[in-house]
Amino acid sequence: MTARVSLPNASNAPAGSAAALAQIQAAFGTTPQMFRAVANSPAALQSMWGAFGALGGGVIPAQLGEKIAVAVADRNRCEYCLAAHTALGRKAGATAEEMAAAQAGRAEDARTAAALAFALKLVNDRGQVSDADVAQLREV
Repeated sequence: MTARVSLPNASNAPAGSAAALAQIQAAFGTTPQMFRAVANSPAALQSMWGAFGALGGGVIPAQLGEKIAVAVADRNRCEYCLAAHTALGRKAGATAEEMAAAQAGRAEDARTAAALAFALKLVNDRGQVSDADVAQLREV
């Protein structure tokens, strides 16, 4: 299949995108195609990469964040996201078995299981959660 949008890399990207693509390559060990496509617009790439950086600085550990991401990707039927977040979860130290369980919304650890259940409730109920749902998550 021929790409409809060019997918530049750090060596042939617009001048304003090359540095961010190099940072993305260093962070992930590869440059996901979604970043390469967005690199056609340096402003869009800077915004997207900045958002990823801001999320990475949160309080949820990387491994848990990737487990949540694979559960959500599975629920949303996004094969691209599922593959990417499975790889990132493995890079964060999760086993293949842990990532497969997370994809199905399961985990051995009670806190991880509660986080996955809450995330899937958010997806299934389109963000409509009760105070009791939040309190239950915080109790674990």
